Amino acid sequence: MSNRTTLTFAVMDAPFEDARSTTALRLVDICARRGYNINVFAYEGAVYLPFARQEPHPNAVHGRDVEEEDHPLPREWVAAVIETAAANGGTLDWVNCGLCVDERGAGEAIEVVRRGTPGDFWAMAEASDNSLVIPTR
Repeated sequence: MSNRTTLTFAVMDAPFEDARSTTALRLVDICARRGYNINVFAYEGAVYLPFARQEPHPNAVHGRDVEEEDHPLPREWVAAVIETAAANGGTLDWVNCGLCVDERGAGEAIEVVRRGTPGDFWAMAEASDNSLVIPTR
């Protein structure tokens, strides 16, 4: 049995909509750097955070091409925090709510993300030292 702290996060906001999803990823990153075991349950619009078909784009308004715009992609952030957790001896289990995925057509997540149910969130929270729900407004 692991003596590592285990934390669970429920995230609900889609990428680019407001600061809540970015703040959630920053908190997860801090935990990953500390070597914690982390669970993330993405619900509602947050299932788009690890959406595999995200693409960078130019910004014609500012006259920048794709490279100059250097548009951030949340799928890359999710992959990076999972790698950071592993590099620091922890784990990060990212679960997308299957009901939410189906409703939104967001079935193409990056490879390390798994599909689950609200029951997974319950099990994660029960097995954790603490849980944080970052709700929508």
